[in-house]
Amino acid sequence: MRIGSALSIGLLGLKAFTIQVQAFISPGLPYFSIIGLPDTSLSEARERVKSACTACGFTWPDTRVTVNLSPASLPKRGSLHDLAIAAAVLEAAHAIDPDATVNTLALGELNLDGTVLPVNGVLPILMHAQAQGIRRAFVPCANVDEAKLVDGVDVIGVRHLGEFMELCGGTATWSMNEQVLAEGTGASQDATAPQSPTLDMNQVIGQEETKWALEVAAAGGHHVLMIGPPGAGKTMLASRLPSILPQLSDSEQLEVAQIRSLCGTLGAYGITPVPPFEAPHHTASVASLAGGGSGIAMPGAITRSHDGVLFLDEAPEFSPRALQSLREPLETGLVSLSRARGTTLYPARFQLVMAANPCPCGHGWGRATNCTCRPQERMRYWNRLSGPILDRIDIQVDVPPITSMASAAGRPSESSAVIRTRVEAARGAARERFAHQGWGCNAAASGEWLRDNTPRQARKAVDKALEGELLSLRGADRALRLAWTLADLGGRTVPDSDDTAAGIMLRTRLRQ
Repeated sequence: MRIGSALSIGLLGLKAFTIQVQAFISPGLPYFSIIGLPDTSLSEARERVKSACTACGFTWPDTRVTVNLSPASLPKRGSLHDLAIAAAVLEAAHAIDPDATVNTLALGELNLDGTVLPVNGVLPILMHAQAQGIRRAFVPCANVDEAKLVDGVDVIGVRHLGEFMELCGGTATWSMNEQVLAEGTGASQDATAPQSPTLDMNQVIGQEETKWALEVAAAGGHHVLMIGPPGAGKTMLASRLPSILPQLSDSEQLEVAQIRSLCGTLGAYGITPVPPFEAPHHTASVASLAGGGSGIAMPGAITRSHDGVLFLDEAPEFSPRALQSLREPLETGLVSLSRARGTTLYPARFQLVMAANPCPCGHGWGRATNCTCRPQERMRYWNRLSGPILDRIDIQVDVPPITSMASAAGRPSESSAVIRTRVEAARGAARERFAHQGWGCNAAASGEWLRDNTPRQARKAVDKALEGELLSLRGADRALRLAWTLADLGGRTVPDSDDTAAGIMLRTRLRQ
């Protein structure tokens, strides 16, 4: 009996698990099977692995070959296990040294000619390997830079299955043309962020009041709804919100990088302290927003904006089902996706920014002389933003049109760096205050804590708004959170009456 083994790692969302790959070459009619709950792309590895091994001069056994992926109770997906399957078969056939794969991870998709192609999810996989004590990993050359972000694992890049065989003590006949060789060595995912145009708040003409509202949002981690006519600058302001947010910590950068690695976009962004920014189109489906796909669900825009900003432009144009999918993540910071093969849990702690026109035609502003919308159309337009969604939006601010470019351009405008300094100071004060509770910003504070620690005099305005049904109880808690953020920006240890009044104003500026 000949059994070969190799190690691979599978992913259920961002949760990794070790896979023991075993190959058994036994007497019988020629047949190659893969068992252990593989999906369609993994089942097709039979043809890829067999062709790649043959291309390296290996004589495929003219008997029965069975590959088992353990644990058999967990679903496996994707082509990243091709190299491990090939290693197990080669070891079973004594084509490579059995000791070469001990405590060694093998990752990579195989082409029919034996070329090792890059795969997604290498960063979370290598972090799991490090935690499990795996000290060596063979990865595609295009994934080497990403893999080397994880300390404690000896990363070896391979371009071809024949090269892998030689590194494992076997012999192979293989060759790669110069073009493929150059592409294989030059496609490494850089660990540094690529250059991109600088977005700064001082590029936005006027709108100082809205900039102040966004500063409050950044300082406390609050969600925002901006309402204004087309061309007022809503999209410009939203896209520059990450430039005034505190930079990501090392742990947050790794969280974001793992998500991007799983999505295959890490090479486009690199490891960067800038918070992510996602802006899905208003025609986006529930699956593209929350995540989806057959088998194991993949991350959507909600997860890709984790630790950053999710911007919904033309928010009322999104489908009601897509908007309702935001409710649970806004409360829990997680998105749970259930499919036939299991439930996947993704992180989704984001800052929501929505923008909307005052009416479907966009001209229902001021005297609305050019507005062509009927009252029913306006009502239908705004009813798409349900009460539960609006109740979760801390700040609702008007963005009026710029009426005089000359006067607006003549005013001095602060840069994002200056605003971010105040934001970081306010966040620091909040972290120090909530050190024992574990909250990182005021938006995460519980209503019970807010009600117990806000001075009675400062709470009077909130109580009056509750009595007048201007605020719901959830809205009252969010107004208190805004009050504490305003106090932090003002350098005060507790909010005063002016802070709570300003918090209520920011909560209730939605145009009717």
